[in-house]
Amino acid sequence: MQIAIENLLTSDEVREVRDRIEALAFEDGRRTAGWNARLVKNNTQAKPGDAADRLRDWLEKRISSHEVFAAAVRPKAMTPLLLSRYVSEQAYGSHVDDPIMNGMRTDVSFTLFLSDPDTYEGGELVMETAAGEDAVKLPAGGLFLYPSTTLHRVAPVRSGERLVAAGWARSHVRDPGQREILFDLDRARRAIFERDGKTAEFDLLSKSVANLTRHWADD
Repeated sequence: MQIAIENLLTSDEVREVRDRIEALAFEDGRRTAGWNARLVKNNTQAKPGDAADRLRDWLEKRISSHEVFAAAVRPKAMTPLLLSRYVSEQAYGSHVDDPIMNGMRTDVSFTLFLSDPDTYEGGELVMETAAGEDAVKLPAGGLFLYPSTTLHRVAPVRSGERLVAAGWARSHVRDPGQREILFDLDRARRAIFERDGKTAEFDLLSKSVANLTRHWADD
């Protein structure tokens, strides 16, 4: 399941995040790549430090508390975010994300776009699927999430600067198909509640969501 969440951050929040990123020091992004991904990764990432850590923590709270993200991912834990910058033909070639990061299984990957799309050329997040390729380039403040099992790449940035925050989550529900079923049921029951209030149909769907979660979830 791939989901785009537009306006996860407001325009004012995006400006604040970019201002805080400008004050950070950056290093070669290959430092955090797996042994084979280092061959195709060409970007820079914010160095660890108090200012970077505070920004990462703030962004993680905003992301994990978003209603759609929480319903789609059902996060149990998240890795520290990577604040990444791409300029002047930098790219990240085709790869699949590491299955274990920081001792944690990765189920869902996500990218939070921080640059306005009209300020840089190229830099699309390209999902490689059996049905073909899908290129994603969201407005600043938008987040795109997808299963960590997916082959993907970042197209070369031909001009301008691409700033993103990338992260990974372990879900309470390991199977992506089961997560999608729960997400769809949750959307349906919320629509019923908004339209009709707490009805018998809402209660039945809520029961199904709760019991399927009990059946499928890792605690």
